[in-house]
Amino acid sequence: MIKVEGLSKHYGQRIAINDLTFHADKGEIVGFLGPNGAGKTTTMRILTGYMPATTGSVNIAGFDIFKESLEARRHIGYLPENVPLYEDMKVWQYLDYLGDLRSVPNRGERVEAVMGLVGMTDRAESFISSLSKGMRQRVGLAQAILHQPKVLILDEPTVGLDPIQKRDVLELIRELGKDCTVLFSTHILSEAQAICNRLLIINNGQIVAEDSPEKLQRRMTGGERVKVSVAGDADGLMQLFKGLSWLDGIRSVSGNSFELDLPGGGKDMRPAIARLVVENGYELLELRSMDLNLEQIYLQLIRSDAEAGAH
Repeated sequence: MIKVEGLSKHYGQRIAINDLTFHADKGEIVGFLGPNGAGKTTTMRILTGYMPATTGSVNIAGFDIFKESLEARRHIGYLPENVPLYEDMKVWQYLDYLGDLRSVPNRGERVEAVMGLVGMTDRAESFISSLSKGMRQRVGLAQAILHQPKVLILDEPTVGLDPIQKRDVLELIRELGKDCTVLFSTHILSEAQAICNRLLIINNGQIVAEDSPEKLQRRMTGGERVKVSVAGDADGLMQLFKGLSWLDGIRSVSGNSFELDLPGGGKDMRPAIARLVVENGYELLELRSMDLNLEQIYLQLIRSDAEAGAH
């Protein structure tokens, strides 16, 4: 439903995005991650027809966004970073107006339905000017899904929402993603990990990683990380671990807990660690495998990309 090839955008000498190529299929939720200034919003504006590209191609639901812009945009629901709302309208009036512009069939019923989906039914008669930021964000999401688009492009859809509202919006995105293609950017890595089938991580205008959250974890760890906790005094245990030459890394996370990086290769080294701890008189409370969380993966990728660019 989204196919991007060789997409670049230059502002004079500055390159905002450089040769991006990726795709997103029907029924797929793709997270678009990267630091501020990485090129996420620029990419989304090009994909939705709000901004021309310098080079490259974009296909949305079978239509070229540059050559068949009107047809392509009919299939796009877009929630921009700053939602353009008409503050002198009531919530239902705003959605009804946009439904009229988009020739939405059974407009009244559809407006009521989307207000219910985003939890705005009880604020239908409220003027948009009186709404909080979180409420405005929900109105913005309602207009994005009003015409039942095949492709949803959401730029920071949970900004300004409280924890309960975030949970509800993420659940809605998960449901919408069953029938359409969703591309959404976020700075909240746990959100992406919770609902995304695949992640695109962008830095300095280029994609530095693309994979499922699970496969990214396996790629980045290589070996395995385990947590070891003992009861009582752990003095001397760090020195014992340092005596294991095959460990790739050791960190003390509290007075009696440690994280150990084990080498790859398939051999389970946990029994050897357990024996070392017990035979030296420590009471073992915990020995469990750990995964790098998405935040650690993200930071590793961004750091590695920055270091590569410095050389």
